[in-house]
Amino acid sequence: MSERFNQAAAEWDKGDMRQNIAHAVFQTISNRISLLNTMHIMDFGAGTGLLSFKIAQMVQSVVGVDLSEKMLEQLESKNTDTLRVEAICQNICEVPLEKQFHGIVSSMAMHHVEHTADLFRAFHKHLKRDGFIAIADLEAEDGTFHSHGNEGVHHFGFERETLRKTIEDAGFEHVRFHHAHTIEKETQNYPIFLVTASKKS
Repeated sequence: MSERFNQAAAEWDKGDMRQNIAHAVFQTISNRISLLNTMHIMDFGAGTGLLSFKIAQMVQSVVGVDLSEKMLEQLESKNTDTLRVEAICQNICEVPLEKQFHGIVSSMAMHHVEHTADLFRAFHKHLKRDGFIAIADLEAEDGTFHSHGNEGVHHFGFERETLRKTIEDAGFEHVRFHHAHTIEKETQNYPIFLVTASKKS
């Protein structure tokens, strides 16, 4: 899977679709979560940093985690003296980071992770007390979203109530779903949700 993303990295930000998704997800997060300048945030599946740098303007620090080295190279190329995101290429489900965060955000990465329950358990481990998650992905779809085919796609979106149980079983509470965006394609529309929750005290 990371090989496909490595090959796509240089062109990833071109076109409006991914830019629009990142903007909509950021707006939905900032409307639902109080992002403070004291916070340390992880962006899971950060890619080229489309969401990371928007979040970084609001908080103390952002760590962008991804499995694609080339995607993270694109992210690092956007760092400036005044706005920086740290890039880490690591599978946090297998090798946790040696740090915890006030919150974890993610946009359109979860459907590429095979074991969703393991992912949310990993999120739980990486959060400080009362930390939050804000995770955006596709509502359940029929497998037609990815025009390149479904290599590396483990889920055709998510059913909300099934995902709610997975999140709660991992140790989260106050699970809430919000509509974030709709991707309009020629033959079909694909809604994107944002799910927020907090780590149980």
